[in-house]
Amino acid sequence: MNGPFGRLALAIPFLLTLTLNASAETVAEAARVWGLIGAWSLDCSAAPDRGDGAVLAYQIASGDRVVHRRNFGVTTDESEVITAKVSSDGMLNLRVFFPRLKQTREYGFAMQPDGTMRAMYNRNRKGEYTIRDGKFTANGNPTPSQHKCN
Repeated sequence: MNGPFGRLALAIPFLLTLTLNASAETVAEAARVWGLIGAWSLDCSAAPDRGDGAVLAYQIASGDRVVHRRNFGVTTDESEVITAKVSSDGMLNLRVFFPRLKQTREYGFAMQPDGTMRAMYNRNRKGEYTIRDGKFTANGNPTPSQHKCN
């Protein structure tokens, strides 16, 4: 490992490690930069309910954590966003632990040109999908756009 090529071979893994660590984001940073933070609904003017009025909110909590709050009107719950990463195609990929369901789910959102977002996939840890390729697996219908509420 003497000579310029030997030193270069040793330096490359070290520099790659520095680069990867420098570009790593926290869950909160990834969610904030992508535009997820805030409340989302199919219809922001509707009262929270199990239908079109469901409000899904993503908020930054202490410790730079992201909390996912669901408001269905008569029931609400709160879950921890475990990971948030933006893939090369711009999709935000989340892993969320739902304590009430005792389940971790993975899902991805695509930001639309008009500022709405659509769920592109939603699966459990066994790889069983409820949404795949932007469509509900139960009926093949496309997922609706969610609007950011004020």
